[in-house]
Amino acid sequence: MSNLIFQTLKELPIPLFQSQCLLHKHELLICGGWNEKACYSYHTIKNEYKFICEYPSHVKVEGHCVVKLVHNNHKDNNQITLLSFGSNWDGENKHTLAMKYVSVWSNISNKSNEFNNYNQWIPFTDNHNHPIIIGKYNGHYHGARAVIGGSNNHLLFITYLENNISVFDLNTFQFIKHDILPTIDYINYHCFVSNSENGQVQEIVKTNEEKNKHIYQMLLFCFETGLSIEYDEDNNTFQFNELPVCNDIESFFRYAYVCVNDKIFFFGGIGNFVYSKSVHVYSIRESKWITFQNTLPSPLFGCVAIFSEEDNDIHIIGGRDDKETTSKNEIKLIVQYWTRTLQIKFGWISYFDKIIMKYKMK
Repeated sequence: MSNLIFQTLKELPIPLFQSQCLLHKHELLICGGWNEKACYSYHTIKNEYKFICEYPSHVKVEGHCVVKLVHNNHKDNNQITLLSFGSNWDGENKHTLAMKYVSVWSNISNKSNEFNNYNQWIPFTDNHNHPIIIGKYNGHYHGARAVIGGSNNHLLFITYLENNISVFDLNTFQFIKHDILPTIDYINYHCFVSNSENGQVQEIVKTNEEKNKHIYQMLLFCFETGLSIEYDEDNNTFQFNELPVCNDIESFFRYAYVCVNDKIFFFGGIGNFVYSKSVHVYSIRESKWITFQNTLPSPLFGCVAIFSEEDNDIHIIGGRDDKETTSKNEIKLIVQYWTRTLQIKFGWISYFDKIIMKYKMK
């Protein structure tokens, strides 16, 4: 394969480690990091950053989790709601916060007072304005991972130490299910994704009785553990099936990962005091792994990856290298021939020839 091509982009405003990032149109919403309370929006077209807000002073941001809530009846596509929750390293000091976000790139300052409570982290509350703490009496959410799913996008699936999975109903504000994952090792800072193209739509399976059954599918990888997870919404039950794990990645965690269609990309990671700069891809449909000969420019862990459908880009944000240096610079990595290799090995689709990966490193 050809050599990789790098272009230096605008430097990050702050060093970032164990950050959380979500996509909103042409914006990457960067929500804090390890002991870093600041949140920014990165505009992928403008190649600029804008400050959004900070987490409240009493919140310790250590291995937190941020998801984008889905409002099926919401007509304003310019407004989204973020949910942040987590705990510090010993499982204490849990927080659950929400943010109604309106783009900082729009001129909201000239609009009405309806935007006064936007773009700031406030307590997550129920329909009676009572504060809700997710995991107040259970759960060690340091390094937890979560996805949104269910028939109405109303279920929050949380996977967390040591081998737990829980389902939180965002309509009733109650946990409705706990279960134990059949993992080989503990899970922490792991890969947890939805097994659907847009990450939100559950599959409908026809039963023998010709009834529609709501099954939501997820995948989890951490160290030697690979799991396919199916949640039956009607019966409130889980089913777990083992998945193969590539030998080259089975000792690692804290890698960046992103699911694009039926492929999961893995970047870097750390394990057994070894720092990785490898890039792996798992094909969900084929249940096969590929390890690229081409690697990241340097080892990297504690980073986050996100795919921008608007730009056909994959962004890798933050992290630390093998010198424990926290990332602040941004480099764009242009990959021209990886997808051709995947086309031979996986039957890749031609649309991925347009993918550009943006890699942030120091």
